Amino acid sequence: MSYVGPDFETPQPRRPRRRLLAVTLAALVPGALLGWLVFEVVGGTGGSGGSSGSSGKAGSAVGTATAQSSPSTSEKPTPTTSPSAPAASGSLKGKVIVIDPGHNPGNFQHTAEINRKVDIGTNRKECDTTGTSTNSGYTEAEFTLDVAHRMRALLEKQGATVKLTQDNDRPYGPCVDERARIGNKAHADAVVSVHADGSGTGNRGFHVILPGSVHAGAADTRPIVDASRDLGERIAGNFVHVTGSAPSNYVGDGTGLDTRTDLGGLNLSTVPKVFIECGNMRDSKDAALLTSGPWRQKAAQGISEGIVNYLTS
Repeated sequence: MSYVGPDFETPQPRRPRRRLLAVTLAALVPGALLGWLVFEVVGGTGGSGGSSGSSGKAGSAVGTATAQSSPSTSEKPTPTTSPSAPAASGSLKGKVIVIDPGHNPGNFQHTAEINRKVDIGTNRKECDTTGTSTNSGYTEAEFTLDVAHRMRALLEKQGATVKLTQDNDRPYGPCVDERARIGNKAHADAVVSVHADGSGTGNRGFHVILPGSVHAGAADTRPIVDASRDLGERIAGNFVHVTGSAPSNYVGDGTGLDTRTDLGGLNLSTVPKVFIECGNMRDSKDAALLTSGPWRQKAAQGISEGIVNYLTS
Protein backbone atom coordinates (compact mmCIF):
# COMPACT_ATOMS: atom_id res chain seq x y z
CA MET A 1 0.00 0.00 0.00
CA SER A 2 1.02 3.59 -0.20
CA TYR A 3 -0.13 6.18 2.24
CA VAL A 4 -1.73 9.20 0.67
CA GLY A 5 -1.03 12.62 2.09
CA PRO A 6 1.76 15.19 2.34
CA ASP A 7 5.12 13.60 1.44
CA PHE A 8 3.44 10.40 0.30
CA GLU A 9 2.58 9.20 -3.19
CA THR A 10 -0.80 9.99 -4.70
CA PRO A 11 -2.49 6.73 -5.78
CA GLN A 12 -2.78 6.00 -9.49
CA PRO A 13 -6.09 4.76 -10.93
CA ARG A 14 -6.68 1.13 -10.01
CA ARG A 15 -5.65 -1.53 -12.52
CA PRO A 16 -6.48 -5.24 -12.43
CA ARG A 17 -2.90 -6.16 -11.59
CA ARG A 18 -1.48 -6.63 -8.08
CA ARG A 19 0.85 -3.95 -6.84
CA LEU A 20 4.46 -4.94 -6.11
CA LEU A 21 5.98 -4.68 -2.68
CA ALA A 22 7.96 -1.46 -2.38
CA VAL A 23 9.56 0.49 0.44
CA THR A 24 9.25 4.22 1.06
CA LEU A 25 11.48 5.99 3.54
CA ALA A 26 9.45 8.44 5.64
CA ALA A 27 10.74 11.98 6.19
CA LEU A 28 11.88 13.52 9.44
CA VAL A 29 8.95 14.97 11.34
CA PRO A 30 9.52 18.07 13.52
CA GLY A 31 10.17 16.97 17.06
CA ALA A 32 10.52 13.25 16.26
CA LEU A 33 12.86 11.13 14.18
CA LEU A 34 10.78 9.03 11.85
CA GLY A 35 13.01 6.13 10.90
CA TRP A 36 10.32 3.67 10.11
CA LEU A 37 9.64 2.15 6.75
CA VAL A 38 6.30 2.40 4.95
CA PHE A 39 5.65 -0.56 2.68
CA GLU A 40 3.67 -1.14 -0.51
CA VAL A 41 1.45 -4.18 -0.06
CA VAL A 42 -1.13 -6.00 -2.13
CA GLY A 43 -4.22 -3.78 -2.49
CA GLY A 44 -7.02 -5.01 -0.32
CA THR A 45 -7.63 -8.12 1.71
CA GLY A 46 -10.79 -9.99 2.29
CA GLY A 47 -12.05 -8.86 -1.11
CA SER A 48 -11.33 -5.18 -0.56
CA GLY A 49 -9.84 -4.65 -4.00
CA GLY A 50 -7.52 -1.78 -3.04
CA SER A 51 -8.17 1.96 -3.06
CA SER A 52 -11.18 3.60 -4.56
CA GLY A 53 -9.14 4.88 -7.47
CA SER A 54 -9.15 8.56 -6.56
CA SER A 55 -6.11 10.15 -8.19
CA GLY A 56 -6.44 13.75 -6.99
CA LYS A 57 -3.61 15.48 -5.19
CA ALA A 58 -3.62 16.06 -1.45
CA GLY A 59 -6.39 18.35 -0.32
CA SER A 60 -5.91 21.50 1.73
CA ALA A 61 -4.53 20.81 5.18
CA VAL A 62 -6.63 21.34 8.25
CA GLY A 63 -5.24 24.18 10.33
CA THR A 64 -3.97 23.62 13.83
CA ALA A 65 -6.61 24.32 16.44
CA THR A 66 -6.39 27.71 18.10
CA ALA A 67 -6.12 26.45 21.65
CA GLN A 68 -3.51 23.92 22.76
CA SER A 69 -4.25 22.15 26.01
CA SER A 70 -2.14 21.10 28.95
CA PRO A 71 -0.52 17.66 28.79
CA SER A 72 -2.26 16.75 32.02
CA THR A 73 -4.69 13.82 31.72
CA SER A 74 -7.14 15.66 33.95
CA GLU A 75 -7.49 18.58 31.56
CA LYS A 76 -10.90 19.54 30.26
CA PRO A 77 -11.71 18.75 26.61
CA THR A 78 -10.79 21.43 24.11
CA PRO A 79 -13.74 23.87 23.72
CA THR A 80 -15.60 23.11 20.53
CA THR A 81 -18.53 24.44 18.61
CA SER A 82 -21.89 22.73 18.94
CA PRO A 83 -22.38 19.69 16.69
CA SER A 84 -25.61 21.29 15.52
CA ALA A 85 -23.97 24.60 14.62
CA PRO A 86 -24.46 25.64 10.98
CA ALA A 87 -21.50 24.75 8.79
CA ALA A 88 -19.24 27.60 7.74
CA SER A 89 -17.86 28.03 4.27
CA GLY A 90 -14.79 25.99 3.44
CA SER A 91 -13.43 23.05 1.50
CA LEU A 92 -15.81 20.67 3.31
CA LYS A 93 -18.98 22.71 2.92
CA GLY A 94 -21.89 20.33 2.27
CA LYS A 95 -19.98 17.30 3.62
CA VAL A 96 -21.25 15.28 6.58
CA ILE A 97 -18.68 13.59 8.83
CA VAL A 98 -19.54 11.28 11.72
CA ILE A 99 -16.96 10.81 14.47
CA ASP A 100 -17.48 7.73 16.61
CA PRO A 101 -15.66 8.09 19.97
CA GLY A 102 -15.04 4.52 21.07
CA HIS A 103 -16.76 3.28 24.23
CA ASN A 104 -18.38 5.58 26.78
CA PRO A 105 -17.16 6.83 30.18
CA GLY A 106 -20.31 5.33 31.76
CA ASN A 107 -19.84 1.82 30.37
CA PHE A 108 -18.04 0.74 33.55
CA GLN A 109 -21.26 1.25 35.52
CA HIS A 110 -23.48 -0.60 33.03
CA THR A 111 -21.73 -3.91 32.43
CA ALA A 112 -24.96 -5.90 32.16
CA GLU A 113 -26.31 -3.61 29.47
CA ILE A 114 -23.14 -3.52 27.39
CA ASN A 115 -22.62 -7.29 27.66
CA ARG A 116 -25.90 -8.13 25.92
CA LYS A 117 -25.44 -9.50 22.42
CA VAL A 118 -26.43 -7.67 19.24
CA ASP A 119 -26.51 -8.84 15.63
CA ILE A 120 -23.48 -7.76 13.56
CA GLY A 121 -24.42 -9.67 10.41
CA THR A 122 -21.83 -12.43 10.64
CA ASN A 123 -22.72 -13.38 14.21
CA ARG A 124 -23.71 -11.80 17.52
CA LYS A 125 -21.34 -9.81 19.73
CA GLU A 126 -21.45 -7.71 22.86
CA CYS A 127 -23.23 -4.35 22.62
CA ASP A 128 -20.04 -2.53 23.64
CA THR A 129 -17.09 -2.85 26.01
CA THR A 130 -15.57 -0.70 28.71
CA GLY A 131 -12.43 -0.10 26.65
CA THR A 132 -8.94 -0.07 28.10
CA SER A 133 -6.86 2.42 30.08
CA THR A 134 -3.28 3.38 30.85
CA ASN A 135 -1.61 1.90 33.89
CA SER A 136 -2.19 5.26 35.61
CA GLY A 137 -5.95 5.05 35.01
CA TYR A 138 -6.48 7.36 32.02
CA THR A 139 -9.32 5.63 30.19
CA GLU A 140 -9.77 4.98 26.50
CA ALA A 141 -13.24 6.53 26.72
CA GLU A 142 -11.74 9.80 28.01
CA PHE A 143 -9.12 9.72 25.26
CA THR A 144 -11.56 9.08 22.42
CA LEU A 145 -13.92 11.86 23.47
CA ASP A 146 -11.10 14.36 23.78
CA VAL A 147 -9.74 13.55 20.31
CA ALA A 148 -13.27 13.59 18.88
CA HIS A 149 -13.88 17.10 20.27
CA ARG A 150 -10.62 18.34 18.77
CA MET A 151 -11.46 16.77 15.42
CA ARG A 152 -14.93 18.32 15.44
CA ALA A 153 -13.49 21.80 15.97
CA LEU A 154 -10.98 21.35 13.13
CA LEU A 155 -13.46 19.90 10.66
CA GLU A 156 -16.20 22.43 11.39
CA LYS A 157 -13.69 25.18 10.63
CA GLN A 158 -13.42 23.61 7.18
CA GLY A 159 -17.19 23.86 6.72
CA ALA A 160 -18.21 20.27 7.47
CA THR A 161 -21.32 19.21 9.34
CA VAL A 162 -19.95 16.99 12.12
CA LYS A 163 -21.94 14.55 14.24
CA LEU A 164 -20.73 12.44 17.18
CA THR A 165 -22.23 9.03 17.92
CA GLN A 166 -22.00 9.88 21.62
CA ASP A 167 -20.73 12.82 23.63
CA ASN A 168 -20.91 11.43 27.17
CA ASP A 169 -24.57 12.40 26.94
CA ARG A 170 -26.03 8.97 27.66
CA PRO A 171 -25.49 6.44 30.47
CA TYR A 172 -23.69 3.89 28.26
CA GLY A 173 -23.09 2.88 24.67
CA PRO A 174 -24.41 3.21 22.05
CA CYS A 175 -24.16 -0.42 21.01
CA VAL A 176 -22.01 -1.20 18.00
CA ASP A 177 -25.01 -1.76 15.73
CA GLU A 178 -26.48 1.62 16.69
CA ARG A 179 -23.12 3.31 16.10
CA ALA A 180 -23.24 2.03 12.52
CA ARG A 181 -26.86 3.14 12.08
CA ILE A 182 -26.02 6.69 13.21
CA GLY A 183 -23.53 7.07 10.37
CA ASN A 184 -25.89 5.43 7.89
CA LYS A 185 -28.85 7.60 8.89
CA ALA A 186 -26.70 10.74 8.55
CA HIS A 187 -25.72 9.67 5.01
CA ALA A 188 -22.18 10.48 6.12
CA ASP A 189 -19.50 11.09 3.53
CA ALA A 190 -17.00 9.58 5.97
CA VAL A 191 -17.13 7.94 9.41
CA VAL A 192 -14.12 7.47 11.68
CA SER A 193 -14.24 5.50 14.91
CA VAL A 194 -11.53 6.67 17.32
CA HIS A 195 -9.87 4.20 19.69
CA ALA A 196 -6.68 3.36 21.59
CA ASP A 197 -5.47 -0.22 22.00
CA GLY A 198 -4.79 -2.28 25.11
CA SER A 199 -2.03 -4.62 23.98
CA GLY A 200 1.15 -5.80 25.72
CA THR A 201 4.18 -3.78 26.75
CA GLY A 202 6.52 -3.22 23.83
CA ASN A 203 3.70 -3.23 21.30
CA ARG A 204 3.68 0.28 19.90
CA GLY A 205 2.25 2.43 17.14
CA PHE A 206 -1.07 3.11 15.46
CA HIS A 207 -3.13 1.11 13.01
CA VAL A 208 -6.20 1.81 10.92
CA ILE A 209 -8.83 -0.94 10.69
CA LEU A 210 -10.56 -1.35 7.33
CA PRO A 211 -13.79 -3.25 6.62
CA GLY A 212 -13.35 -6.56 4.82
CA SER A 213 -15.86 -7.82 2.32
CA VAL A 214 -18.88 -9.14 4.23
CA HIS A 215 -22.22 -10.27 2.83
CA ALA A 216 -24.16 -12.01 5.57
CA GLY A 217 -27.41 -11.29 7.33
CA ALA A 218 -27.89 -7.55 7.77
CA ALA A 219 -24.28 -6.86 6.75
CA ASP A 220 -23.13 -6.02 3.22
CA THR A 221 -19.88 -4.06 3.11
CA ARG A 222 -19.14 -4.75 -0.55
CA PRO A 223 -20.23 -1.26 -1.75
CA ILE A 224 -17.98 0.52 0.78
CA VAL A 225 -14.82 -1.61 0.90
CA ASP A 226 -12.85 0.30 -1.74
CA ALA A 227 -13.86 3.76 -0.55
CA SER A 228 -13.12 2.81 3.06
CA ARG A 229 -9.64 1.61 2.09
CA ASP A 230 -8.99 4.92 0.34
CA LEU A 231 -10.15 6.80 3.44
CA GLY A 232 -8.02 4.60 5.70
CA GLU A 233 -4.85 4.97 3.64
CA ARG A 234 -5.18 8.75 3.60
CA ILE A 235 -5.74 8.89 7.36
CA ALA A 236 -2.73 6.61 7.97
CA GLY A 237 -0.45 8.73 5.80
CA ASN A 238 -1.47 12.00 7.40
CA PHE A 239 -1.30 10.51 10.90
CA VAL A 240 2.34 9.53 10.29
CA HIS A 241 3.12 12.94 8.83
CA VAL A 242 1.56 15.02 11.62
CA THR A 243 2.23 12.94 14.76
CA GLY A 244 5.52 11.28 13.84
CA SER A 245 4.13 7.99 15.17
CA ALA A 246 5.11 4.74 13.49
CA PRO A 247 2.69 2.18 12.10
CA SER A 248 1.99 -0.62 14.57
CA ASN A 249 4.81 -3.08 15.20
CA TYR A 250 2.31 -5.82 16.16
CA VAL A 251 -0.64 -5.45 13.76
CA GLY A 252 -0.65 -4.97 10.00
CA ASP A 253 2.86 -6.20 9.15
CA GLY A 254 4.28 -2.69 9.30
CA THR A 255 1.68 -1.17 6.98
CA GLY A 256 -0.48 0.47 9.66
CA LEU A 257 -3.53 -1.13 8.01
CA ASP A 258 -5.58 -4.09 9.24
CA THR A 259 -8.63 -5.54 7.48
CA ARG A 260 -11.30 -7.17 9.67
CA THR A 261 -14.72 -8.74 9.24
CA ASP A 262 -15.62 -9.21 12.91
CA LEU A 263 -16.51 -5.65 13.94
CA GLY A 264 -20.18 -4.72 13.94
CA GLY A 265 -19.45 -1.01 13.57
CA LEU A 266 -17.83 -1.77 10.20
CA ASN A 267 -19.95 -4.74 9.08
CA LEU A 268 -23.21 -2.82 9.39
CA SER A 269 -22.00 0.43 7.85
CA THR A 270 -23.39 1.47 4.47
CA VAL A 271 -21.09 4.51 4.21
CA PRO A 272 -17.26 4.68 4.08
CA LYS A 273 -15.95 3.96 7.55
CA VAL A 274 -12.71 3.03 9.33
CA PHE A 275 -11.44 2.61 12.87
CA ILE A 276 -8.14 4.05 14.10
CA GLU A 277 -6.25 2.68 17.09
CA CYS A 278 -4.07 5.70 17.89
CA GLY A 279 -1.58 3.84 20.06
CA ASN A 280 -1.24 1.24 22.82
CA MET A 281 -2.32 2.48 26.23
CA ARG A 282 -0.55 -0.39 27.99
CA ASP A 283 2.89 0.54 26.69
CA SER A 284 4.52 3.27 28.78
CA LYS A 285 6.02 5.11 25.79
CA ASP A 286 2.76 5.14 23.84
CA ALA A 287 0.87 6.03 27.02
CA ALA A 288 3.07 9.10 27.46
CA LEU A 289 1.87 10.31 24.06
CA LEU A 290 -1.79 9.40 24.51
CA THR A 291 -1.96 11.27 27.84
CA SER A 292 -0.38 14.41 26.35
CA GLY A 293 -2.79 17.17 25.33
CA PRO A 294 -0.46 18.58 22.63
CA TRP A 295 0.01 15.10 21.14
CA ARG A 296 -3.77 14.49 21.12
CA GLN A 297 -4.08 17.73 19.18
CA LYS A 298 -1.64 16.33 16.63
CA ALA A 299 -3.58 13.07 16.51
CA ALA A 300 -6.82 14.95 15.86
CA GLN A 301 -5.14 17.03 13.18
CA GLY A 302 -3.60 13.99 11.46
CA ILE A 303 -6.91 12.14 11.33
CA SER A 304 -8.76 15.27 10.21
CA GLU A 305 -6.27 16.02 7.45
CA GLY A 306 -6.71 12.48 6.18
CA ILE A 307 -10.48 13.01 6.04
CA VAL A 308 -10.06 16.35 4.24
CA ASN A 309 -7.66 14.74 1.77
CA TYR A 310 -10.16 11.94 1.09
CA LEU A 311 -13.16 14.23 0.65
CA THR A 312 -11.47 16.87 -1.51
CA SER A 313 -9.45 14.67 -3.88
